[in-house]
Amino acid sequence: MTPATPRPVNRRKRLVNSAVQRAWSWLDRVGEIVPGTRAAEGFGSFGAGSAIGFPVATVMNVGSIHVGERTLIGRQATLSVGYGPGETHLPPRALVIGDRCVIGARACITAHSSVTIGDDVWCGQDVFVSDAGHGYQELETPIGRQLGEHHPVVIGSGSWIGHGAIILPGTIIGENVVVAAGSVVRGTVEDRAVVGGAPARVIRRYEEGIGWVTAAGDVRPVLAPLDLGPDQLRDAGLPAQPGRH
Repeated sequence: MTPATPRPVNRRKRLVNSAVQRAWSWLDRVGEIVPGTRAAEGFGSFGAGSAIGFPVATVMNVGSIHVGERTLIGRQATLSVGYGPGETHLPPRALVIGDRCVIGARACITAHSSVTIGDDVWCGQDVFVSDAGHGYQELETPIGRQLGEHHPVVIGSGSWIGHGAIILPGTIIGENVVVAAGSVVRGTVEDRAVVGGAPARVIRRYEEGIGWVTAAGDVRPVLAPLDLGPDQLRDAGLPAQPGRH
């Protein structure tokens, strides 16, 4: 059977589509949170060259949120501190994101006592990070009202958090760690490790003088440092190389 020939888009629809695309592109540019905007000035600090994409999902109690320099946060992100707008007695540095980070679209990072993300941390989309959960032991109280204890979260510099990963309260992730997509992480992860699964476990770790080793003894070598020039980074669609100014 011969496939039907697509019907041409009429002139009116083309014009409307073009107008919508131009309007959205304009909103995308003017709606992002960047240094110098009133929204950015409300943050505890907002570094030069950083941006939060438009539209955001939720930004709450931003006076306790600090964003480093040259950090990019995707659209529809949630960055929040505390349980409700205007809450008082919040830690002054409850949510701290370092320099040159990339946080994917629809990320949700909620802090109540302390969430600290180091420099050069890259996250995929739909990543969830929180330092608080819920209790369940009161039989007559709805779970949503059983506020749990707060346990600080740290994500070390140079780490990569894969798409859809969940970082639970009390998690301490070392430096240059890979968290596989879809992982659920709780506890302490050593420096230079690859973890994955739900719950996450160490899949591969770096051993001095040997390389990147699995529990079964498979070894991958240590590679020379990646050195991309500005033209190569631009062609690959990447921002300035992490760690370089």
